[in-house]
Amino acid sequence: MQTKIHPSLIDSPIVQEAESILRSCVHCGFCNAVCPTYQILGDELDGPRGRIYLIKNLLEDNAIAIEANQHLDRCLTCRSCETSCPSGVQYGRLIDIARGLIKVKSPWFYRVKSYFIRKIVPQRHLFSTLVTLGRLCLPLIPHVLAKHIPPRVQPSNIPMVSKSDNCEGVLLLTGCVQNIATPNVNQSIAYLLDSLKVDVNYLENEGCCGALEYHLSAHDAGIEKMKKLVLRLHEQLHDNFWIISSASGCGVTIKDYPTILQYETDIIAKAQEVADRVLDIGEYLSRFPNLLSANEAEGCQAEKLKVAVHTPCTLQHGQNLSELIKPLLRAEHIEFVDVKEGHICCGSAGSYSIMQPEISAELTQRKVSALELHKPDTIVTANIGCQLTLQSHSDVRVMHWVEFLAEQVLMTKN
Repeated sequence: MQTKIHPSLIDSPIVQEAESILRSCVHCGFCNAVCPTYQILGDELDGPRGRIYLIKNLLEDNAIAIEANQHLDRCLTCRSCETSCPSGVQYGRLIDIARGLIKVKSPWFYRVKSYFIRKIVPQRHLFSTLVTLGRLCLPLIPHVLAKHIPPRVQPSNIPMVSKSDNCEGVLLLTGCVQNIATPNVNQSIAYLLDSLKVDVNYLENEGCCGALEYHLSAHDAGIEKMKKLVLRLHEQLHDNFWIISSASGCGVTIKDYPTILQYETDIIAKAQEVADRVLDIGEYLSRFPNLLSANEAEGCQAEKLKVAVHTPCTLQHGQNLSELIKPLLRAEHIEFVDVKEGHICCGSAGSYSIMQPEISAELTQRKVSALELHKPDTIVTANIGCQLTLQSHSDVRVMHWVEFLAEQVLMTKN
């Protein structure tokens, strides 16, 4: 795609990067076939190809109309289009660059929601306090807000793990939202790793990885959080060979640090070293094949369970790990049910369910219908946002797959 860059932008390295991505697009339209918003809205400008034209115009004019910007705001950044693109267009990177260049203001209500999300969610104590208050006042809160409050977590039967002297140490990232909303996930990971003689360490006052602010167009604030986390993680590399991400949304962002921070010359080398050490928890557990089957052989045969697997976009499109979960859960007593349109986003997409509630709700209902079609006993996923969103729309138990795995391992050992 030929682009005549605006004179005021032509010397910007990040704009030159965007132009290079634009040139790789051959306008084939394969991307529209897998784009969730295009499928729902049927508007060319609400599909990747149309949005690429809008970004082209942005680079040529150094301006964008409010109406055009709304089409970019409606993008989930699920990156399903990248998986299907025969030309390898890095669409996710392109739209991130575009959002950082846009000067026009979104509608006031959009900006207000964005501000509060960015200021509250990454602040662990503030977020925890508000979640607790929300749960107490749930009957008084309008449904449009109440559905975003994480339900009260039941105590887990997974044993707590104390510090030990196992043969290998890893650093587990607990996540700013997951740590508050679904703490049993991190407890389950610690239990599984301890059973494999792996010592689990944590980063004190971990904070946010920067993804929330970065994807809400607050690039400067997001990059500052990323740089701080890179420095703190880099200090831990000598004691922990691997950094384990427990949520695929956080994991894909940290793995993308070298791309996002490529123009931060003072930190890019450290960002690359950190990213090279990051593994999704599924990638790490894949080093220990047949974890569940081996324990099942020692224990009693459990009752047959039907499981529907939802692979988050951040795992299958962002990290190219679409077939990661099932092999780790495969056992005689587990039956995986077919799930149609597995490549389509569930509508969570980080803060998207709050920023674009109507589109998100339609996508979520569509995803829940697909997951529930064959009446599973449990729905498993790999990201906190997906878990909470699906949970709020389904009567079937929804949980992170590592929590499900830990339950099964514990059951077969008892």
